[in-house]
Amino acid sequence: MKKMTEENLKNAFASESQANIKYLIFANKAEKDGFPNVARILRAVAYSEQLHATNHFEQLGKILESSKNLQTAIDGETFEIKEMYPAYKTVAELQLEKGAQRTLYWAIEAEKIHLGLNRKAKQAVDSGKDVEIGDIFVCGLCGYTMEAPAPDKCPICGWSKEKFKKF
Repeated sequence: MKKMTEENLKNAFASESQANIKYLIFANKAEKDGFPNVARILRAVAYSEQLHATNHFEQLGKILESSKNLQTAIDGETFEIKEMYPAYKTVAELQLEKGAQRTLYWAIEAEKIHLGLNRKAKQAVDSGKDVEIGDIFVCGLCGYTMEAPAPDKCPICGWSKEKFKKF
């Protein structure tokens, strides 16, 4: 693939990925504001954006076999834990941005759990088996992720058990 096309696809992937998430966030807000049909439109368009991102990612040759995909996930989580979030959190602390400090702390703590889950999944895949895992719960505020049972309160942000989403 020619370099300019590759860079364009990388940028398009990033843009479509961000649009997908933004539109899902906007859909949740529209629904809370009493506009269920607006929420449906936003979710439909978000899905379309996900398809665009997937197509671009595929053309870039980034969808590999599961073990390699999991290694990519492990590498990404490791980067976020060791480099990205600590640097971002330090800047937020220096600039006295309390809200940013909180969300960055939540993210880094959740990423540590994600890293462990991805490692567990890769180990299973590398042995030729699916991972053995029960229900997975994610805190609806900070993203803390864990195997069942969900705690009474989130250990990161303190939200109640009822706010956890089961997967």
